Amino acid sequence: MSGAAAGGERGASTASAQLGLVAALAALWLGFAWLSDGAFLSPRNLSNLLVQTCVVGLMATGMVLVIAARQIDLSVGSILGFVGMLVAVLQADLWPRDAWWSGPAAAAVGLAAGLCIGAWQGAWVAFRAVPSFVVTLAGLLIFRGAAFLLTDGRTVAPLAEGFHRLGGGPDGHLGPAASLACGAGGVALALRSAWRAGPDAAGRRLRGLALAAALAAGVAVLSWPLREGAPLRGIPYPVLLLAVVSGAVTVLAHRTRFGRAVFAMGGQPTAAERAGIRVERITVGLFALMGTLAALAGLVTVARLEAGASSMGTLSELSVIAAAVIGGASLRGGRGSVGGALLGALLMQSLENGLVLLGTSSALRQIAIGGVLMLAVWADTARAPEQR
Repeated sequence: MSGAAAGGERGASTASAQLGLVAALAALWLGFAWLSDGAFLSPRNLSNLLVQTCVVGLMATGMVLVIAARQIDLSVGSILGFVGMLVAVLQADLWPRDAWWSGPAAAAVGLAAGLCIGAWQGAWVAFRAVPSFVVTLAGLLIFRGAAFLLTDGRTVAPLAEGFHRLGGGPDGHLGPAASLACGAGGVALALRSAWRAGPDAAGRRLRGLALAAALAAGVAVLSWPLREGAPLRGIPYPVLLLAVVSGAVTVLAHRTRFGRAVFAMGGQPTAAERAGIRVERITVGLFALMGTLAALAGLVTVARLEAGASSMGTLSELSVIAAAVIGGASLRGGRGSVGGALLGALLMQSLENGLVLLGTSSALRQIAIGGVLMLAVWADTARAPEQR
């Protein structure tokens, strides 16, 4: 089979899997809506759900590429917690909170820290041949401990003025007019993608149409007043940030030499080296990207909590990996999509959100999420039994 034909077949398979995931998500939402007497589908809860999804979604976009390259990163939750505490300490204890530059400067330091941590871990994997599982497991322990040592476990607050907007609080929204404009642009891009798919790519065309409908519905819900008499707020900043980041990572994955090299490394590692791909450099860059995205998720988490706590991000690496695998990323490498990871993140957060609405205990929620992860890995194995 030619490379183009194989690529088309993989694209059709990915589109079909994502449409199946959309159907499963719709069934889950309808089930929770029925069990909660409609509370799950209320504008307030849906707005909260989308904001809650952003932290996992930001990291899942990078985790797709990590898994596609036959690597793993178990440290993302600890990087989130460490960067979040670092940013909070800078704003609350070291810099003037009323200075306009305090929040942006702390965010820049946090992103730089995440990039350096990721690159450091990637260097161990690339140049010292230490398995990524071991390197990032060590990172999980190191940076979780470092987050605690920064303040001896105390909660750090308050933050710089205006920083909380990044978390999507009461004034952390784009506004109705700008939200409608962004929504119209997103719908137009989705329809253009569906049109350019061609008559032979029915799955991808249907996926584009479904994305356009989802964007239109999402913007309508987010622009709806959360309660009677409440002002229109529009798209929360974390949701807008996730849209921009996911779009950028999608372009990076499918339209650049770096992205093609990542998938080649995961699909045929030996052939990738023989083809002249600089595997070591790509590996370092990949983990640096993952560290930066984890740091970005840490900024959103701190802004949302309006405080820094050493427990931030605990066990979130499991949700991130689950979201990527549920979205179609193969643990054998060579396959995955950012859109699928976002759907997986939304499904995982919908499950947790719905169980919270129903008053389910934390223990049962963990059991449910673990069961979903197990089913996702089983489905990944069943998709390609010849590669077991």
